[in-house]
Amino acid sequence: MSSVHSVGASHDGRQAASRLARWLGLAATPTFAIMAVLTAVLGGGSADMLCSAGHGLSLGGMVPMYLLMSAFHAAAWLRLIAGQTRPGRP
Repeated sequence: MSSVHSVGASHDGRQAASRLARWLGLAATPTFAIMAVLTAVLGGGSADMLCSAGHGLSLGGMVPMYLLMSAFHAAAWLRLIAGQTRPGRP
């Protein structure tokens, strides 16, 4: 009887871990977007980035990095919007 209980507990643990991973995936995009905004507003980036509009595109600094990380983690949101919980599953 204890082996049946441990299998059920293992299955519940995997489901909980799966749910946690899904929520962490959803939390990543807005977290990085907020970090980009705060870094830009509070001056955590370099002053040269704020003045780079007339000097071409600057890819250095924390703000572009946070924006890229936010974009790369957007897949979880796109799956949620599309109504899919996992890739390849209707």
